[in-house]
Amino acid sequence: MFIRRVTLFKWVNGMVIWPFLLVQDKKSIEDPVFMNHEKIHERQQLELLIIPFFIWYLIEYCVLRLKYKHDRAYRNIVFEREAYVMECDLDYLKSRKTLSFMKFYSQKYRV
Repeated sequence: MFIRRVTLFKWVNGMVIWPFLLVQDKKSIEDPVFMNHEKIHERQQLELLIIPFFIWYLIEYCVLRLKYKHDRAYRNIVFEREAYVMECDLDYLKSRKTLSFMKFYSQKYRV
């Protein structure tokens, strides 16, 4: 993953667009939880061959946005649900199975 410092939206601290990690503040890359969250997104993108990931992400956000305000819609995107729930488990990616994000549709977890 290549790391680049860029100015993003004020509410975005970091974003993976494979093979790049775009960050507002390079200090973020020293935070293991932040990096794990972004590496989970990297794995998701690779599993879905990148472009389908972004199409799915955008469609799901738009559908959720009809029901929720921005923050709740964003946090309930299945990819974000997996990343937020598992970001503190720094060993998660070692045992994560392919398409593990799918199980987050059936879980009651909501942010």
